Amino acid sequence: MVLDLVVIGTAITLGPLHNSAFILLLSSGRGTRNGLAFLLSWLANLVVVITCVLLLTGGTPPARHSQPSVAAVAAKLAIGLGLVLYGEYLRRRPPRPPRPPRWAARVDQAKPGSAAGLAWLLQPWALVGAGAATVIDADLSSWVGWLALAAYCLLASLSLIAMELYAVRAPQAAEARLNALRAWVEGHQSRLVITLSLAVGVWLVARSIYDLAT
Repeated sequence: MVLDLVVIGTAITLGPLHNSAFILLLSSGRGTRNGLAFLLSWLANLVVVITCVLLLTGGTPPARHSQPSVAAVAAKLAIGLGLVLYGEYLRRRPPRPPRPPRWAARVDQAKPGSAAGLAWLLQPWALVGAGAATVIDADLSSWVGWLALAAYCLLASLSLIAMELYAVRAPQAAEARLNALRAWVEGHQSRLVITLSLAVGVWLVARSIYDLAT
């Protein structure tokens, strides 16, 4: 479980779309407040999903090859296949000039409430779903299980936390460097999405087939 959560959490935190949006929010009139609202909403979304799973399992992992266990593995397999197909589709699609999303033009007027809603909208729900299917194996009778879940939430939010702290401590330097980072991310967004989709998709498919076969 821990290794799967590390892979999924790393893929979530490296996602280009929400990182670009977060940098735009930090550059807006209410920069750090909007960034904090986005970050807290992002974390809350992860916590809510994990809590729902734990309420279903009671904090006790299901027996191996039981119906709930097989269903969770099948869900990860389906998500993995979907990511592989999506990544391959993007790889084969003719390149298109990047276009800023519609919400990007409204970021300057964004308020903390809309920044929080944007975090929900930009959450990579396929990866969050894979994380939820993995969390079903969490054992909360040990502190290790709690630590693994806390580490997963922090890892999945690490890029946002780092940028928020940087913007608070050194606002002028952060604005210049983060905007340069955003320009690079947007220039390589398609390649980043393809790489992450294929890498995580292949990992989930391989792990799921192994779990079902053994």
